[in-house]
Amino acid sequence: MEKIVEQGLLYDFYGELLTEHQKSIYEAAVYEDMSLTEIADEHGISKQGVHDLIKRCTKTLQSYEDKLHMIRRFEAIKCSAEELLQLTDSADSLSTDELKKSTKEISSRIIEELT
Repeated sequence: MEKIVEQGLLYDFYGELLTEHQKSIYEAAVYEDMSLTEIADEHGISKQGVHDLIKRCTKTLQSYEDKLHMIRRFEAIKCSAEELLQLTDSADSLSTDELKKSTKEISSRIIEELT
């Protein structure tokens, strides 16, 4: 996964666990695509301080994912939902038993991810 996309997902899922100061700087770097110098000037800290804070935030957010697996679970459920959509598109070419079996398998995977 591309680094900026990964950082965005981590922030979307776990960003509220950061302090306001951390959120402000992380958002500026990840969502507003500001340079380290711009962020440093705006927040009155050194460029190195911004770099360190972003790195520390990313590490913290990743540690939450390593423990909670919310993004992995979200991606798995999203994939299963996409399979269900594809299944509905091909429903006319499947027998009722095949459709029931496939739907049950996909639903079971979703339920397993949620429990």
